[in-house]
Amino acid sequence: MSEPVLLAGGVRATDARLERAGLLDVTMETAGRAVADSVKQHFPTGRVLLLAGSGANGGDALVAARHLLALGRDVQMLALPTKHPLTKLNRRRLSACGLKVEPLSPATLRRALNAADVVVDGLLGTGFTPPLRPALGELIGLLSASAVPVLSIDLPSGLVADSAEVPETVVQARRTVTLGGWKPALLYGPAAQAAGVVEVVGLRVPHDWIDREALARRLSDAEVASKLPVRFADAHKGTAGRVWIVGGAPGTLGAPALAGLGALRAGAGLVTIYSGAEVPLITPELMAHQMNVLNLGDKARPDAVAVGMGLGQQAEAAARMVLGWNIPAVVDADALQANLAGVGHAQVIWTPHPGEAARLLGVQTGEITRDPLAAARRLQDTFGGVVVLKGGPSTVATSKQLYVTRGGHPGMAAAGMGDTLSGVLAALLGQGLSAEDAALTGVRLHAKAGELAAERHGYGLMATDVSNELGAAWLALRGTLES
Repeated sequence: MSEPVLLAGGVRATDARLERAGLLDVTMETAGRAVADSVKQHFPTGRVLLLAGSGANGGDALVAARHLLALGRDVQMLALPTKHPLTKLNRRRLSACGLKVEPLSPATLRRALNAADVVVDGLLGTGFTPPLRPALGELIGLLSASAVPVLSIDLPSGLVADSAEVPETVVQARRTVTLGGWKPALLYGPAAQAAGVVEVVGLRVPHDWIDREALARRLSDAEVASKLPVRFADAHKGTAGRVWIVGGAPGTLGAPALAGLGALRAGAGLVTIYSGAEVPLITPELMAHQMNVLNLGDKARPDAVAVGMGLGQQAEAAARMVLGWNIPAVVDADALQANLAGVGHAQVIWTPHPGEAARLLGVQTGEITRDPLAAARRLQDTFGGVVVLKGGPSTVATSKQLYVTRGGHPGMAAAGMGDTLSGVLAALLGQGLSAEDAALTGVRLHAKAGELAAERHGYGLMATDVSNELGAAWLALRGTLES
């Protein structure tokens, strides 16, 4: 089942609804118990030090301490003063269970860290907005300097829920138990690295209460696999999708070749490359022609086209021609030009990386990487169709929905990966998928192939390594439908 992605404002709106329904205390109990269960599973022995801030995050930590105490764990609780009603209530409940709640200060934290085997960070949550108060900054600095592993509640303290940037002072967590759904800081950029392994815990409330506040969705592999095309026994190359790859110029001939290979491995029946120079024959199944014969003419009409990979100065004109055919298309690399805004149609997939996205929107790259969800939405509003804003993870924007994709591997940060993805997307379009479904399945298929390639080759990957794992990735994703 897909998971929601929430901004801090969405969390506040959900909490307000829970409070009106008289359920906020119940969900705090659910959250604290989930934190305790995660500690039990991942840190099964040793002393647990829990830190409670003054807000609701601190209340979750107090509930977790009570459950850990009931499980027989050795628990120490340090807490800041609070005016939050539920946090005060759970402090009294914990004291009633026989555990003294000690004041949290730099001095008490230093002493407690010396005896702790794991720390539960309940200092700050999604309600935090900079600047960080110096007193809290000192506590976070002590925690970060310690070698004791940290499990953070909702967010590592110091992170801003809606931003991919990482502040100078932030808890470096081993694990994060996040409540209700993902937050952008747990998904993107340096911020996500501070969170460690993330575990999403549902709040056991009606799904639509949270879903209505979700900015984006994160599909499960089974949901992605259900969208993959199915080929029947009577299929032949003409029904498996005719794909044209339009790209390549002197010095960049590998780009269309890699796209063509990706298209073949993703199931396209016939793949033809149209290039401004002679493309190397990396596999005999690829057909190649010079760019000057590119037109629909009397040729068999393609089912999908990918345009732009290594095409250079001819790219914008070629893309205009392709888009004018009103055929499912992938627009990538050199064809990603701001002048094409308004020229596309519903069956176009635009595939910029952050640098290209910045050029398309006339902003700095940092603005894209700081908030990929907002950038993807703005790109889709400007160019239409479906946008795949590439990255780790990639973001898919349609006219109605934002998605954050799963998986991949750092070794995929290498030349030619985007070209391969364009071929995969074109192949899926050519097999009849909508632009939305092709984008969602293609990005995950490509990422899964990267994961499998990393298992085989280690850290450094080539684009051809990923192409060669597309078949195994397809089988792996389909296998999630049977589990």
